[in-house]
Amino acid sequence: MQRAPTKIALLHHTGGGNLGDQASVDAVIGNIRVRWPRTVIELLSMNPSETARIHGVPSYPLRTHTWELGYGSAARKSNSASKFHFMRWLRTTRTPVFRLPRAISRELAFLIAAFRIIRHFDLLIVSGGGQLTGKSGPWGFPYSILLWFLVAKLAGTRCMFLNVGAGPLTDPLTKFFVARTLYAADYVSFRDKPSQALARNICFAGHSQVFPDNVYSLGVCPPSVVGSGKREQPIVGISPLAYPDASMIGTAEQKTMYADIIAKFALFASSLARRSYSIALFGTDIVEDQATIEDLRTGLRDRHNIATPAYEPIKEVDELLCKMSAMDYVVTCRFHGVVLAHLLNKPVLAISPHPKVADHMSALGLSKYCVDINTFDPHLLADTFEALVRDRNDIKDRMAASLARYKLLLKGQLDDLFPANMNHVQLGRRWPALIRKNGR
Repeated sequence: MQRAPTKIALLHHTGGGNLGDQASVDAVIGNIRVRWPRTVIELLSMNPSETARIHGVPSYPLRTHTWELGYGSAARKSNSASKFHFMRWLRTTRTPVFRLPRAISRELAFLIAAFRIIRHFDLLIVSGGGQLTGKSGPWGFPYSILLWFLVAKLAGTRCMFLNVGAGPLTDPLTKFFVARTLYAADYVSFRDKPSQALARNICFAGHSQVFPDNVYSLGVCPPSVVGSGKREQPIVGISPLAYPDASMIGTAEQKTMYADIIAKFALFASSLARRSYSIALFGTDIVEDQATIEDLRTGLRDRHNIATPAYEPIKEVDELLCKMSAMDYVVTCRFHGVVLAHLLNKPVLAISPHPKVADHMSALGLSKYCVDINTFDPHLLADTFEALVRDRNDIKDRMAASLARYKLLLKGQLDDLFPANMNHVQLGRRWPALIRKNGR
């Protein structure tokens, strides 16, 4: 009797509208299917309905609280406990003897639901991105991922971290949760050395590997085909950082900081326009970037008398790649903005809001073209951009060489983890040797 296809669950905090997260999931799904075409892949995400629509696979909630586009809390008509009548009654009953805190009963119900889901899978993969973060607090993603791993181990499902980023991790409980989760994994790889070092600093003494970000394994059109023609006005793609709009920012200091950054972006963009560059504003987040780009358009119009086309949010990774492929240069604040520019061999200038962006530019040998968002001077930034233009041929050559190296490294890793013509039972027998080969 022929065995059913391998079932793999991908865990990723996608669903809020970040196209970098979307690209990471696309890359992992595509690479697994190339190697194991009969594999059934499903997702654990923060926005199951949107994730299912985008990636075309079934999706389940990663946490008890889910997102809508824009990262707002989704008002769900039913939750994971709805099938468990006792737990539902326990949460709502007013009988003193059975009155448990709502949070505890909700988590117990979610635990039951998680076990019922994960027991049908052979492998659980945390599929890239900056998953090991304490930004949501210890009871956010750190606790949720630990819960899924513990339930998976109980169900006999293997667990893997595939080229993940880590940080910030400052709270002691967050560090504890993350370290315990890493120890529960059968395989661990990080997307950069600083993430690996951070894991070691929080007392994860297990072996791990470092491989490039999963998005580097995404299939795109060759750079020689897209956006390579010379123009009278070279196109500069500018993607400003997506802060919430002013009504959502709490303190006067934050509002002032945001307004100052937008003003500096506008001054920088206006200087490029006056040097005969064509400006193309774009975002890598469906919801958040739209408000920021509109603020930048307003600043360009009101302060510098520069009109820009109405902005239409980019909603799919392919659409983003298509738009970026028409650019000659890219100016971005986001980590995956740098990665996607690298994929398309576009000289990139990074305005870094986070060490991961600066670290990645350094790894590419492009630190000269990376500035800190909190301290950058728009006039000096324009000079840095002109240096980028002067050095563009050397930069493109270096980017092409590092891209080829990254793709080769990822191919070797993925060929090892998902060998062709081998099902998960055969892989299970081979797994100890594979772990030793990769340093565990």
